[in-house]
Amino acid sequence: MSAPARPGTTDARPPDFSPEAVTAGTRRIREHVHIVTDSTRQALGLAPGPRPAGEVVGTLPPLYPEWLGGRTFCEAHGVRFPYVAGEMANGIATTRMVSEMARADMLGFFGAAGLGLPEVERAVRELAGRLEGRTNWGVNLIHSPAEPELELRVAKLLLHHRVPCVSLSAYMELTPAAVLCATRGLRRDGDGRIRRPTRILAKISRPEVAEKFLSPAPHDLLRRLVEQGELSGEEAELAARVPVAEDITVEADSGGHTDNRPLGSTLPRVLALRDDITRRLGYRRPIGIGAAGGLGTPAGVAAAFALGAGYVVTGSVNQTATEAGISDDAKAMLAQADIADVAMAPAADMFELGVTLQVLRRGTMFAPRAAQLYAAYRAYPSLEELPSAVRTKLERDILRASVDEVWERTERFWQARDPEQITRARSDPKHRMALVFRWYLGSSSRWAIDGDTTRRADYQLWCGPAMGAFNRWTAGGFLAERANRTVVQIALNLLEGAAVVTRAHQLRTYGVPVPAAAFDYTPRRLA
Repeated sequence: MSAPARPGTTDARPPDFSPEAVTAGTRRIREHVHIVTDSTRQALGLAPGPRPAGEVVGTLPPLYPEWLGGRTFCEAHGVRFPYVAGEMANGIATTRMVSEMARADMLGFFGAAGLGLPEVERAVRELAGRLEGRTNWGVNLIHSPAEPELELRVAKLLLHHRVPCVSLSAYMELTPAAVLCATRGLRRDGDGRIRRPTRILAKISRPEVAEKFLSPAPHDLLRRLVEQGELSGEEAELAARVPVAEDITVEADSGGHTDNRPLGSTLPRVLALRDDITRRLGYRRPIGIGAAGGLGTPAGVAAAFALGAGYVVTGSVNQTATEAGISDDAKAMLAQADIADVAMAPAADMFELGVTLQVLRRGTMFAPRAAQLYAAYRAYPSLEELPSAVRTKLERDILRASVDEVWERTERFWQARDPEQITRARSDPKHRMALVFRWYLGSSSRWAIDGDTTRRADYQLWCGPAMGAFNRWTAGGFLAERANRTVVQIALNLLEGAAVVTRAHQLRTYGVPVPAAAFDYTPRRLA
C-alpha cells in the first residue's frame, strides 16, 4: 500500500474550474476540497483530496451526514445520525418501522395515538423483545383532553415496560401523565448528576408551550403525584431541578396536528428561549432542539440544520414507506400529492375544542365533509334538534348510515374503550352529538389504513406540504419505486442530500460559482 500523498505533491489532483467539476466537488463530501484561483486570480475552481500546488484560498474539511446537527443529540440517544422517524398515529408508524430505524442507528417512535391500551401494550412488548439491549427507540404519548384516564394509563404502561424514549405531542398544558413520564425514576448517580431512565422528546409549535417543557415540572403537579403515590419525595425534589423534556422538537407546517407556523421564524425563537432558560436556571446538560414539519427534501433538511436544529424529525413522507401501516391505495394517493394539495380539518381527538389538523385534500372529500359535521355541531344543541334537511344530508352524504345506526356503533366502541364517555353522553346531548360525529372522523383514518376503497372519498390522510415536495424530488428516480422506499433509505438519502446541499452552500460563500445542478441531489441506494 502506498503512503498517503503529502499536501502540494504531484499526487494531488490538478484544480478544475469547469461547472461540471464544481458540481462533482459538492458530491465528494467525505474528502477535503481545496478552493483555488487560476493564474489571473479571477476564477475559482476546486481540487478535491490532497492539497494541490498553486494558490489555495480556502479548504473545506470532510463533511458527514452524521455531523449535520452536531454530536450532542447522537451522543445522548446512542445513535449515529441526528434523525428521527416521527410517530404517525393509529400505528401508521409501525413496530417494524421503529425496529428498522433502531437497527440503522437512528431513532423512531411507534404511533400509539388513537389506539386502545391493549394495542399499545402489544406493540410495546413486541418492540422490547425485538430491540432488547437497544435504547434508540420509543413510543408516542399524545395529549388526550377528552380521555385523560387513557392518557395516564398509557403513560404508566410505557413506564412499566421501561420504554427508553417517549415523544410527547399535541400538548397545550402539562398533564399528570406527561409529568409522570418525565420524572418517575429520577435519581442521582455517584457523581451527583441527575439521571433519568426515560428520555423525553416534546413536540411543540408555540414558544409558550415550549417554555413549559423547558422548565421544571410545576410544583402543584409534582405534589399531587406524590400524594397519589405515583412519585417519591426524592423524585419530586429532583424533578424541580431539571427540565420536563431533554429535547424539544419545533414542529412547523406538518401533517396532522399543526399550527402551520414557518420553521424559519419558530425555530430561532425557541433556540433563544432555550438559551435564556438554561442560563437562568443553570442547567448542566444542554437541552436539544430539533426541527419537524415540512421536511421532505434534502434542501429542507439542510435548511433546518442551518437554522440551528440539533436533529430533524420526518413524518408525512414516511407514510409512503414500505413499513408504514397504511394501505397501498392510500400510499398511491399520497404519492400523487403536490405541496398545495392539503387542507385543515377538525381533529377527532380534540373535536369539541375546535382543534384542526392538516390532511390530504387531493382525491378525498374528508376535509370539507368533516367541516360540515363540525359546523352542525356548533350550530345545534343535539342530534334531535338537527333540522330534517341537515340530518338527511349528513346521513346520506357523509355518514352513509342513519344517526341511530352510527350511535349504536359508537356506543359499542366506547363501552369497550371508555364507558364513562357513554355515561356522559346519556346526560349531555351535545357530547352525544360529538361522539357520533367523531365516529366519522375516527373511521375515516381506519378506512385509509385498511384500504376500504368504497370509502376512498372519505380517507383521512395526515399530510403536510413535505409530501408534495418529496414527490417532486423523488420523481423518476430510485425512491420513486415503491419497493425501494424504505424508511431507512428515505432517511439516508435525505441526510446525504442535505450534506451535499450544505457543501454547495459552503462553496458558494467562498465565491465559487456553484451551478444550480450542484444543489440537486438524486436519490440512490445507500448503506
